[in-house]
Amino acid sequence: MYFQNSRRRGEDGIAVVIDFLLSNARLVLGVSGAAILGIATLAVKRLIERAGRSADDEKVEQKMAESWEELSLVSSSPTMIRKGIEGVVMKHVSKAAKQHKADLCQPPQTSSQETSPKPESKSKRLQLCTFTLQDRLQQFYHTRAALAPAEVQRAQSLAVDICTEIQGFLHSRHPDMPLGEMSLGGSLLDDLQVVSADHACLLVPLQLEASLWRLVPGEETLLTHPLHWMVRRLNLEYFPRGRSYWDRYLVGGYLSAEAVVNMFNKVVMETVNWPSISSTMDCLVRPVPGGVDLRMEIQSVDVNGAPSGDPALFVTVLPVLREGDVVLTAQPELTSPWVNAWHLSLYPWETQRLAQLDAADSGRRKETLKILKAVCRLNPALRPLDAAPLINLILHLSSSSSSGGESNWSEGSEHVRFQQCIAELIGYLEQGALHSYFKPAVNLLSSLSEDQVDQMGFMLYCAVSEPEILLM
Repeated sequence: MYFQNSRRRGEDGIAVVIDFLLSNARLVLGVSGAAILGIATLAVKRLIERAGRSADDEKVEQKMAESWEELSLVSSSPTMIRKGIEGVVMKHVSKAAKQHKADLCQPPQTSSQETSPKPESKSKRLQLCTFTLQDRLQQFYHTRAALAPAEVQRAQSLAVDICTEIQGFLHSRHPDMPLGEMSLGGSLLDDLQVVSADHACLLVPLQLEASLWRLVPGEETLLTHPLHWMVRRLNLEYFPRGRSYWDRYLVGGYLSAEAVVNMFNKVVMETVNWPSISSTMDCLVRPVPGGVDLRMEIQSVDVNGAPSGDPALFVTVLPVLREGDVVLTAQPELTSPWVNAWHLSLYPWETQRLAQLDAADSGRRKETLKILKAVCRLNPALRPLDAAPLINLILHLSSSSSSGGESNWSEGSEHVRFQQCIAELIGYLEQGALHSYFKPAVNLLSSLSEDQVDQMGFMLYCAVSEPEILLM
């Protein structure tokens, strides 16, 4: 959803008054109250702007006057200010959404004459308009979120083929490099990918000598970040540099994730004979330059060798370190500016916990997660929300609902949980923090800008009364 910043006649005055109301509310309510008012006030201002673009000037002024009269009646106390703004917002949002719903149910009309719809098309429209939220969620899941098995199989097959080619190349060109068996990872393998099977992850495990290396948790380092781990070289006085293959990538006594990524960039991305691999795989395979990660693009071709209409598959090469249930990844884009830092991946823990919860009560958490991921991917305002906050949102809800006696995630209850997710997400945005389920010190919303929070808050605020707008 896009919003314009231009204002029509009469809107400047009402916007100034609303801004004045919000600034004074901050003094009275404090930071937490102002956070709540922020989203509501933004919704009021944008509803005014949207109304100004869709009606005549006189009607716009009348709508603004009526809205302000409602707000002015409740300006006597902080609590009433909050409730009043929320009431006005929800009144206008509900009215607009219902009108949009009614418009969808009306038969289309031509500019010259009205045509009566055919009985079959009319019944289909009426059927769509009588769908419950549960019906709409199931329809959205099967048509937009879930992937066709053939599409998943095709993407996995291509990813496995490129994995085999890269592993064979490294073994032949660098036989002394201690690497474990490469494998696929990520959402494509775990059946958590939505909308399109267009990305995969190739895990390249580095093998370290246990007596020469130690994985140091982030809390024990100078970085103090729970997700920024370091890999320390041990016993240098007895086993000097050179005893381990990975000593050549030491920086200050630690194995540098950035140096390892740069090495793979030169060894794989700049050295592999891509035309030869493309010929072997009957696909167009090429590296994606300019990015901070190691990524390849695989495009299917037709019988003439030209790119086909199938979507491209992007495969990311990811060096990893494993020790027990700890998985560290070399991702400088996540650990910058620390060249020695490795990223602790919580993804294996999160997906395992999600599967355990669903297996214990035959729940549909995984299905709900895929619906939320598809909604965020297809909605421009919600696109900055990636998978990590959404899966942690569901894990938190499962934990709190179990203690509160509302642990029903079974089939048929998706509409209740979907609405609950919307409400909870608004609360996290208002607080500016959604803490990791496994690492509470990590705020999964810290990377969002203020404008992104405003956009997402407004979109979700509108969806409180009409959640179907997220499924269009």
